[in-house]
Amino acid sequence: MARIAGVNIPTNKRVVVALQYIHGIGPAKANAIVEKIGLPSERRVSQLTDQEVLQIREIIDRDHMVEGDLRREVSMNIKRLMDLGCYRGLRHRRGLPVRGQRTHTNARTRKGPSKAIAGKKK
Repeated sequence: MARIAGVNIPTNKRVVVALQYIHGIGPAKANAIVEKIGLPSERRVSQLTDQEVLQIREIIDRDHMVEGDLRREVSMNIKRLMDLGCYRGLRHRRGLPVRGQRTHTNARTRKGPSKAIAGKKK
């Protein structure tokens, strides 16, 4: 099992798919990394040499923000919005949708399970 950016990536998957297990690397970045090294797209992680794994590590460390650094930056951005007291920060603080979605119905992912309203007896 190869360990890249502090994540154990699965050995039996293709390299492009396995790289996506790292937080901050999606399909586009994974393809770009594989093409930069010059690996064939059907190559699997178990078939990689130590030199190729080292090249992947170096490219990720040099060019991409992943895992802990990325999580820290995102949380700091949200904290900054909350400290400013801007609209987006207030929505984060209250646990409501941030990007203009409706809340009259839906928004259950952000708001949590619905609460019963007292006094609705027959």
